[in-house]
This record gives sequence, structure tokens and C-alpha cells, in this order.
Amino acid sequence: MRPELEREYVEYFELRMPHLRRLAMALCGDFHRADDIVQTVATTLYTGWKKARAAENIDAYVRRAVINTFLSERRLRWARVILTAHLPDRAAVAEQPADERVVVRAALRRLPPRQQAVLVLRFLCDLPVAEVADLLGCAEGTVKSQTSDGLKALRGLLGTGALNLEGVPNRR
Repeated sequence: MRPELEREYVEYFELRMPHLRRLAMALCGDFHRADDIVQTVATTLYTGWKKARAAENIDAYVRRAVINTFLSERRLRWARVILTAHLPDRAAVAEQPADERVVVRAALRRLPPRQQAVLVLRFLCDLPVAEVADLLGCAEGTVKSQTSDGLKALRGLLGTGALNLEGVPNRR
């Protein structure tokens, strides 16, 4: 890569790296996997920087790369393996209070990957339906139905008593 292109690439990613890590973390729920996703995207875009910088909206192009990398990784068999430092001696007691973020994140992991992506983009990244549809390469109606189905599934997983999701609008 020519030095001026490399400098442009480095400047772009230095500014965007924290945002990309937050997006990847929101999608996958694991800091290490989020870093792996962002690293994969950074490497891929380094080799194709000329194409990436020619995109009409480079930020949307890079966000789409993060989402596609997350979705592709979820299809791999090893993505279902959970590594822990130690095995728990006993199951967690249900009465123990849990941080709401942890509970929601765990419930979110049980949803299909595209529903996870739609909910993260719509509610955590606060993107409109049209932009989410563009990022995921699907119709706006698909985003709306995935949002509705995902929220319904989350409500079922969490129950109305565990977390109050009744106030979460469908945001069509």
C-alpha cells in the first residue's frame, strides 16, 4: 500500500476503533471476540482500502463489515463453544440479584444472530429502520418483523417480572 493510503487508513481506524469495538461487543457480548471481529475487519479493510475509501458512506461500509463478520462467525461450529477458567461447582441460585445488562445480554445471546444484530443496531446504536435494512442488506419490512419477533422472544425469555420490557416500543 502506498504511504499516503496507509496513513489515511491508520487515521481512519484510530478514530473509529472505540466505536467499532463497542458495536462488536454489543453484537457478540464478549470483549475478546469483539476484538477478534474488529481485527478481522481491520485486516480485511487494510487489504481492500481503495475500495472501502471509495464507498459513498465509509462509516456505513465499515459497520456493515463488522456486522457481516459477526454473522459469518456465528455460523462456524467453534462459535458455539464457551470457554471458562473453571467449572461452576453448582448452579447459580435464582434469587441472587443480577445486573440487568448481564441478564439482557444473556437473553440476547439466545436469539438468532440476525435478530441480535437488528436489536443491537435499532436500540443500542439507535439507527433507523432504513439504515439497519441497508446495513444488513434486507428489506425494511424484514427489519421491522425481526425487531418485533426479537422483542417478543426477549420478553418471553426474560418474563415481564425479570425486567420490565413493556416500555420498549416496537419503533416501527
